[in-house]
Amino acid sequence: MYSILVAICMPFVLLRLWMRGLKAPEYRTRRLERMGFFEAPEQAQDIWVHAVSVGELLAAEPIIRELQSRYPEKKITITTMTPTSSALLDKLFGDSVFHVYAPYDFPLFVRAFLKRIRPSFVIIMETELWPNMIHGARALGCPVVLANARLSERSAKGYRRLLPMVSWLFESLQLVLCQHQPDAQRFATLGISAEKIGVTGSVKFDIDVDSSVAESGARLRENVPDDTTIWIAASTHEGEDAKVLSVHRQLKQHFPSLTLILVPRHPERFESAYDQASEAGFQTSRFSSSPLIGAKDDVYVLDAMGQLMRFYAASDLVFIGGSLAEVGGHNPIEPGALGKAMLIGPHYFNFQMICQEFMDSGALQTVADENELFEALRSLIECPDIARAKGEKAYAVVERGKGATGRVVDAIAPFFN
Repeated sequence: MYSILVAICMPFVLLRLWMRGLKAPEYRTRRLERMGFFEAPEQAQDIWVHAVSVGELLAAEPIIRELQSRYPEKKITITTMTPTSSALLDKLFGDSVFHVYAPYDFPLFVRAFLKRIRPSFVIIMETELWPNMIHGARALGCPVVLANARLSERSAKGYRRLLPMVSWLFESLQLVLCQHQPDAQRFATLGISAEKIGVTGSVKFDIDVDSSVAESGARLRENVPDDTTIWIAASTHEGEDAKVLSVHRQLKQHFPSLTLILVPRHPERFESAYDQASEAGFQTSRFSSSPLIGAKDDVYVLDAMGQLMRFYAASDLVFIGGSLAEVGGHNPIEPGALGKAMLIGPHYFNFQMICQEFMDSGALQTVADENELFEALRSLIECPDIARAKGEKAYAVVERGKGATGRVVDAIAPFFN
């Protein structure tokens, strides 16, 4: 029934892919890969890692590097779904891995993909449970492991309602390595036996920030006066840019030299963010034409991928986007690892437990709306010592959370040995 529904929906999926290609040309290329048709690697792949987008890929990075270190002879394929994650993957790993877009979850496409990859072991990052993908891998005898797994209560309730139909899906998993104990408890309610479930912590805490990042951040603001405060609105989504710009306008009345770095989450919105800032009357520049933040910039739009850590380092205060809109928020660990005071909106359910750790330590402050965002930023700008203390607490949380990568690879090592 599921495959029939997928077949019915497939024309609309392909139409959406074509429409996205009108806004983002990257979606026009390599379309056949999404149907499982591509030039196969010469050798069968020992490990297939599936990471949907940038967030999952960044989580997978330390695991993949640890696997490459322990098992240098093993061939690794990584699948993603978005052009941004594909570009990042090439930057992170180059030709040390084989990369291809993951196939749409239709039997014909999945079979074509598996025939070319010929994997022996599958790692799925977080909670990307696609029935045909898992069924096809298990039919080949591949163990399937869910790593860095997380499951919200809302998602668990949805799965429980469908359990008579999807129980086989969870039974097919060899291991479920969860970020936190509540995630493990929710997976247990789906009928997964206790010996298959482990808690390893979040691998996203195993972030290695090179000292060059801080140096690069300092260079980005070398033209900015020393008394200028810079705040960054990172990974904003549709509707959030206008709210952030409104907050910035209010703050500028109190702090005339204040600068905002605006970072849209998706490349197709770079131009829109720049236009909104310019039309609002701000002196606006962007990375693609000005690689350094200008002394007179009111707003600086980061219109490039793979640069966010440098600009976190260049900032004094961080607002994490996707949280004023009901998107679920984004990862607070990266700015935390740089010792930055952080703010986030009310919708952070994608990183519920991680955000709670930062909140409990006093490193991350929630704001209900743009009015509270204004008040919180104003208070931190007026009291830089408090902001620095929050940043130190954030750094301490990241340091305490490290070690998950080793625990994940230790858990799957018996399959290789």
